[in-house]
Amino acid sequence: MRRAVLFLAAALPLLGAGCGSQGVVKPTAQAVEGTLPQQTTTLPKGNAAAGKQLFASNGCGGCHTYQPAGSNGKTGPDLDKLPQYAKQANQGPLDQFVETSIVNPSSYIQPGYPNVMPTSYGNLPQKQLADLVAFLTQKQ
Repeated sequence: MRRAVLFLAAALPLLGAGCGSQGVVKPTAQAVEGTLPQQTTTLPKGNAAAGKQLFASNGCGGCHTYQPAGSNGKTGPDLDKLPQYAKQANQGPLDQFVETSIVNPSSYIQPGYPNVMPTSYGNLPQKQLADLVAFLTQKQ
């Protein structure tokens, strides 16, 4: 029993010397494996047919070419190339890129086009925005 007490008495200063003198140590990752999940749109499910009507009624075809709408505007980017633009922008999946481009059009400007898209489309109700995104991201 006496040996155990002597052992503990001798060991305690050694244990205490290595603990807490530098504060709390947090682990640091040396490498990351896999990929982070991509955030997707938070919009409700949209209706592409309703989105087509919104595209026409909001005059989008006056600035944009988009084959499903039968439009050939030249001021803004060609929306038939949206998947390509989304990859170039590297801002997430296509639906998220399109939503952001409508709500905050200056977040990514396609090279070769002016920054002239109105910001007022960001005021569309969520359902209408979802319908427009559904129309613009439909499989062609």
